[in-house]
Amino acid sequence: MSTNDTQSTETVDTDHAEPAYEAVLIFDGECPFCSAAATALRQLPEIGVVEWNNDAAQQILAAQFDDPPFTLVLVDGRADRLWIGPAAAGELCDRAGIPTLVQDIVADNFERVGDAVRGVAGAKREPADHDGTRSLTAAAAAEYQTLAANARRTHRTGRSQ
Repeated sequence: MSTNDTQSTETVDTDHAEPAYEAVLIFDGECPFCSAAATALRQLPEIGVVEWNNDAAQQILAAQFDDPPFTLVLVDGRADRLWIGPAAAGELCDRAGIPTLVQDIVADNFERVGDAVRGVAGAKREPADHDGTRSLTAAAAAEYQTLAANARRTHRTGRSQ
């Protein structure tokens, strides 16, 4: 088989392609709570998900932060913004149309719930102490197309995934 017979997602022409998703959630795929939360996004088809340890996730996080923080991150390529930690959870609730009171409860209790889940799941990694929203740096914005190309849906659409 020649090397021209296959093409990896890393070689896709992302400079001219429309992103597959409006926004991408970067989450801890080893955390049962985070995985369940990512799956709950099924009503938001414009949001894809990528596990934190995915190469594309690491590239955009490194471009934004230098040292990729281990936390929940929602990256919106169209808005050139990202939401981190509790702010990401709150923004996801907002996009899902969840009432403001529930959004506030989720954001306010994000760390407490995360600590409890990590304790039950036996997770050894501590999340970074980051929260809030930031504009994407130019370097991170340049990585968005690749991140979106590596994202997946959290549910079946009738087509093969």
